[in-house]
Amino acid sequence: MTKRNHAGLLSPLMLMLAACNGGGEQQAAPSGQSAADAPPAKAAVETASGTPATTAPAAAPAGPRSCAAEIGQQAADRRVAVCRNLSPATHPPCNAANSCAMIENEIARSCALLGKDGALPADCRPAPDSKAAAIAVVKLYYSALDAGDYDTAWLQWGENGPPKQTPDGFRTGFAHTRSTRVAIGAVGDAEGAAGSIYLTVPVTVEATLDTGASQRFGGDYVLRRVNNVDGASADQLRWHITSAKLRPLPAR
Repeated sequence: MTKRNHAGLLSPLMLMLAACNGGGEQQAAPSGQSAADAPPAKAAVETASGTPATTAPAAAPAGPRSCAAEIGQQAADRRVAVCRNLSPATHPPCNAANSCAMIENEIARSCALLGKDGALPADCRPAPDSKAAAIAVVKLYYSALDAGDYDTAWLQWGENGPPKQTPDGFRTGFAHTRSTRVAIGAVGDAEGAAGSIYLTVPVTVEATLDTGASQRFGGDYVLRRVNNVDGASADQLRWHITSAKLRPLPAR
């Protein structure tokens, strides 16, 4: 069954904070909801005045915002040129009509492939194995969400997406989110374990709902990549989000 969110009182990002981890913080379901707590369609909830209200099913999210609309045609064309120069794909998604996040994701993917064979081109900055590249993944994730490009956002969790999520559920989880943005905190050193490298990226997230209400959250994303070992694929060598913990913050 398709999972649905409620506008206003139960926002998509509030439903991200569904499962307590026992430490006082809450584990974020990255799609904006948890399977256990997602309400059924037409479920009754309380309004701010305490009066029960019946919510309608969430509307289908709008299509992604183009990169040209986001940063201007000239700037978008420059990123497209870089993308086409680096991408080995026959028909890469390097087009100003796509979201900036999709274009940047293709650039990062291409750089990971090229990095396996030797020196990186000058346009491959930051280097795929760097701390800066891990931070860029979190920024790209929120850029994709803000543009309504949920397919590209999904890929920042790896090819299989967030744990225990379906693409449709992930997309529907943000149906009532108008915009999102993220600020990155001070990032420490990466840690190695069992052939992988992990990096914790602290964030502050601000979201605006389709009701106009604003919400703030703070917490961490943990990113992972396989160590530089023989036989690792380009996808394994890229940073991906592996978990997230977010908590509500007071309004400004």
